Amino acid sequence: MTEARGRADLHIHTLASDGVSSVAEVLYHAEHQARLDVIAITDHERIDAAHAARAMAEARGLRVEVVVGEEVTTRGGHVVGLFIEQRIRPWGSLKSTVARIHEQGGLAIIAHPLVPYPLCASARSIRRLLDEPDPIYHPDGIEAFNPTTASMRWATRAPAFIAEVGVAALGASDAHRAEHVGHALTTFEGSTADDVRRAILERTTGWEGSTHEWRTQFATFRRQMGKNAIAVRDEVRGKLTRDGTGRDLGYPGGRRRPARLDRNALQLETSEGRE
Repeated sequence: MTEARGRADLHIHTLASDGVSSVAEVLYHAEHQARLDVIAITDHERIDAAHAARAMAEARGLRVEVVVGEEVTTRGGHVVGLFIEQRIRPWGSLKSTVARIHEQGGLAIIAHPLVPYPLCASARSIRRLLDEPDPIYHPDGIEAFNPTTASMRWATRAPAFIAEVGVAALGASDAHRAEHVGHALTTFEGSTADDVRRAILERTTGWEGSTHEWRTQFATFRRQMGKNAIAVRDEVRGKLTRDGTGRDLGYPGGRRRPARLDRNALQLETSEGRE
């Protein structure tokens, strides 16, 4: 009998960036609906919600383990940094960003590659990185399947390209709403964050998933527009009233400015949930 492999979704967004779901909603879906072992919160250019998610999962005693990550915009496309603790500044080169992730002890994953679009790394730029003599510039993995680009003809070449260049192949939902978490995922031997890290480094990961329907992506876009309108209202209101609040970043304390996890509220929420 074959032992079940671990399931990880390592590319998820929340209200803190361009997602439309709170951290709590993402955790609930990952734990109870998708039944994942590991997730990574990878908001654009920030890691506060990822840190909050890890603390919330631990405080609630959830089975799912949270990896702190960030989707970093570079001049050569998006890179997902995993297992980091500090924010990586955007708009550096692809090469320097991969190095900065590694300097933190993190793993660098090329997101939704090969599509001829500024946010997607090209095959040429990825090969150039892997040809560097210093491994600090080598990406650790590439998304072989990302539902947001999977139906595009360029993205369908990703699995063969990854096999050719010899790095880890990952599946990731790139979820911007909680119900899409786990829609695509990475499989690995084991069940912990350490296990998925080891599998990426040893290039033993697998992936699975299915594409989003275009109407689903349009529905998400509409929700993002609605969320953005509310965010602008809340930011303006906070500045006018000077009450130390702003838009909702999706975790306890995420309305405060400066935003920070409200551990007292988290402890109260956890205590009430156990009663």
